[in-house]
Amino acid sequence: MESLESGSFLNIWHYAMIIGAIGMVAVGLLLYFIHHLRVSSIKEYHHKYDYLNKNEIANYKRVFFCFGIAVGFAINTYGMGEITEIGIWFLVRIFMGIAGGTLVAYIAYLVLEYYYPTKLDKKLKKWRFAPRINPKSGNKMRLLSEDEEDVHLDAGMIAEENVFSIDYDVWIDEKTGDVKVEKYEGRLQALQCNSCGFYTMRVIKEEVTKMPDSNEPGELVKNYQCSYCKSVRATSFRISTKEAEDYKKDKFKFKRNNDIDLVKVEIHSITGERKHFEFQNVDQAQKFLSEYGS
Repeated sequence: MESLESGSFLNIWHYAMIIGAIGMVAVGLLLYFIHHLRVSSIKEYHHKYDYLNKNEIANYKRVFFCFGIAVGFAINTYGMGEITEIGIWFLVRIFMGIAGGTLVAYIAYLVLEYYYPTKLDKKLKKWRFAPRINPKSGNKMRLLSEDEEDVHLDAGMIAEENVFSIDYDVWIDEKTGDVKVEKYEGRLQALQCNSCGFYTMRVIKEEVTKMPDSNEPGELVKNYQCSYCKSVRATSFRISTKEAEDYKKDKFKFKRNNDIDLVKVEIHSITGERKHFEFQNVDQAQKFLSEYGS
């Protein structure tokens, strides 16, 4: 009688595991297709960028979490025609199912956390810098450089770019003069680490080392740390002294970018530690090196 009850329970258990595995795979695939359906339904490139940046990795983690549970259920169907009673092998199989499902979910987490941001960054750049079309005229718009765009930003926007890591892209229809300003949460987007190559370098500290005055711009230093290899680096930025009215008085003109966009300095210590620093021009790099070595 006890053996029959055990056999009946095991049959129910095995069929529940089969249904559970199929169900979790179906849920994972459903979440995957809903995500891509949502992305394809967003027509505005800027909004598509924001959605991908905030949700893609999180949604993919949910998908692989479901797949991990499905693997755990599937492992618990092993030997369903051979195990006839609840014993040590039944408990071992439950443990193996939990371990197997956890392993799949954890590997997926590591890939999405450290490797996939590199792929996502390429996808984000595709939508951020895709040519914009003026809906009023149908003309192709041009993305302004950092020097050109300040004329079209107010003092608050410029302060956000300089201090709070908010990025603004300004697109202009050169035939009609129409301007489109797009805002991006720069702080949320990790940078590529020069040591490990992953896009896991994030701002951990910001400090104003020199306040701007009427004669000279100020200086902001951002300290970055890689969440994967723990490498650190710092980048200095100039804080503009102009107010909103000053930009309105400036005559708008297109400028060429300088030959040097960024100066990178890599310092190797005797302990093997490497530090990376970035500067906007050679003068800033030379000043840093002279103070660093003293």
